Amino acid sequence: MPFGLCNAPATFQRCMLAIFSDLVEKCIEVFMDDFSVFGSSSDTCLENLDTLLKRCVETNLVLNWEKCHFMVTESIVLGHKISCRGIEVDKAKIEFIEKLPPPVNVKGIRSFLGHAGFYRRFIKDFSKIAKPLRNLLNKDTPFKFDTNCLSAFETLKNKLISAPVITAPNWQFGFELMCDANDYAIGAVLGQRKEKVFRVIHYASKVLNDTQTNYATTEKEFLAIVYALEKFRAYLIGSKIIVFTDHAAIKYLLTKSDSKPRLIRWILLLQEFDLETKDKKGSENNVADHLSRLVNNEVTTLEPELSEEFPDEKLLSIQERPWFADMANFKAAGVIPEDLNWHQRKKMINDAKLYVWDDPHLFKIGVDNLLRRSYLL
Repeated sequence: MPFGLCNAPATFQRCMLAIFSDLVEKCIEVFMDDFSVFGSSSDTCLENLDTLLKRCVETNLVLNWEKCHFMVTESIVLGHKISCRGIEVDKAKIEFIEKLPPPVNVKGIRSFLGHAGFYRRFIKDFSKIAKPLRNLLNKDTPFKFDTNCLSAFETLKNKLISAPVITAPNWQFGFELMCDANDYAIGAVLGQRKEKVFRVIHYASKVLNDTQTNYATTEKEFLAIVYALEKFRAYLIGSKIIVFTDHAAIKYLLTKSDSKPRLIRWILLLQEFDLETKDKKGSENNVADHLSRLVNNEVTTLEPELSEEFPDEKLLSIQERPWFADMANFKAAGVIPEDLNWHQRKKMINDAKLYVWDDPHLFKIGVDNLLRRSYLL
């Protein structure tokens, strides 16, 4: 197969899989001409390496000695650092991105998004953060690199520098999906629960188009689930899936027989997967929820039934919005009232250091660093 043809990579990959079909996913991983041999111990790794080298001799495959690394505890594979801790970004590539100055033209924006987008699986809400930069790529849009663009540029750089360690999927466990949506973007997190700890496998996000932004809130939440299932289909097909969403109406849509044609198509897509939908409050769904709500109006099976009897003295004592509501909104969802001026905003941000939000309680830290007061919302 000559180089340069569009189907040359696929043909080469099929050839490698045919040669190592009995070893792939057991002791080696193959991508094109990159081989990774692994084992649970040094002796096992040596045995697997011996098996691989014998197979190369049998099939006349030639290895480049200068590009080979043997018996290492961590290595760079396809631009990612692989070790016993999990999957990390390649620090060499991050150092290059860290030194990049702010772009001065559309070409610079496109180049930066291309570099940062390679590691978008490590960045929560990548599409939401990069939206101001992506808007500059629209046709007939004047290039104006304002403060919002600069903030997005620096945020992406900082998130890449401090990117978390994600884990590889374990096919013996089921998967968990956390999905959420806001007015112009949807996000999802794929992970697995190991030893009662949720471990992230992949972050994904997407900016909604003009049509999708007109969807109802419930439809956007549903779209986030559909997007996540399509995005992670290779992981999820044939596996048990638990989908967490902070919108209880999703369960109702899944059982509704007279839905819109669009919703029916989505429901048919979901039937391909073995999934279970669970409702979770926005404050608990904080991995994917980038619009945590102060109050969750949806009644879930985890919430007690609302009492219809209210003591008159308590009901009549409520006269106005509590003074700490703005602080609770800021701690829970990062929302600052629009009517505050610059000095009031700065004071509120400084005062927020003295408060701790634990849904549905707002705690204030005393001078001795003890939680002295709590407010129930």
